[in-house]
Amino acid sequence: MAEGDARLTTHVLDTSTGKPAKGIPVALFRLAGDAREPVAEAVTNADGRCDAPLMAGETFRIGTYELVFSAGAYLDATAGALPEPKFLSDIVIRFGMAEARHYHVPLLLSPYGFSTYRGS
Repeated sequence: MAEGDARLTTHVLDTSTGKPAKGIPVALFRLAGDAREPVAEAVTNADGRCDAPLMAGETFRIGTYELVFSAGAYLDATAGALPEPKFLSDIVIRFGMAEARHYHVPLLLSPYGFSTYRGS
């Protein structure tokens, strides 16, 4: 894959309903030492995906990143009455990208658990 094709994408699937999770704010941060630099923000669409890659082409940089999924309001709206504080609200996934290629970092979510993997 050419460096110009490098990109970062994500999506969120609600495993408690088996449906895409719409309306979850997603923030991407680049980490360097103690610095945490904001890179991009998006909100998941009806398919649980962001409308565009969080980084692509010339904006893509190899390094260590955090994706922060602000899922609290979504869980309130879809999971019924949850105790406060919620078990999950802001979900942080820290990962590294070592090559200029397509990285896909999905979130599988339920009110009491989550998982992720390097997708394609």
